[in-house]
Amino acid sequence: MTYIIKNTTNVFQGKVFNVRVDEVVFPNGSSQRIDIVEHHGAVALVPLDEDQYVWLVQQYRHPAGKTLLEIPAGTLKPGEKPEDCARRECREELGLAPEKLIPLGGVFLAPGYSTEFLHFYLAKDLYPDPLPADENEVLEPIKLPWKDIESAMEKGKIADAKTLAGFALAKSYILDS
Repeated sequence: MTYIIKNTTNVFQGKVFNVRVDEVVFPNGSSQRIDIVEHHGAVALVPLDEDQYVWLVQQYRHPAGKTLLEIPAGTLKPGEKPEDCARRECREELGLAPEKLIPLGGVFLAPGYSTEFLHFYLAKDLYPDPLPADENEVLEPIKLPWKDIESAMEKGKIADAKTLAGFALAKSYILDS
């Protein structure tokens, strides 16, 4: 199957993402205009301490119009390795550094309109090693026992897709440890 990009127009250059419009010709000969959010990619991590507590951040998310409980995450800087970004984000958002990072896989966040790929890690053997937080982030670290995570999800206390995906990917690793 061959998809042909007939035309590409860049329509927005932003701090975190760009937007382009592609005109794509499909194998059946039809064509469609597709709006695409170009994103460098990101990481998300499930930080687990020695007492089986998961570290989360509470953060106001303006597009959602509310404060959400999430796993730490952040955008890759151009050329940055996902592992390096994961360590940096853990230190910035929680003030903790992971001794171990276990890759859990990754997902496309919204492949219908975005190129963003999210790399997931289980962060273990945490120790204090803070970095200054990003100036536009007001975060409150929260820790929950792993045994209470499923209940928090079922009660709607956790409604962030990357956090739900991170827990699903980490579950077998955590239960085996």
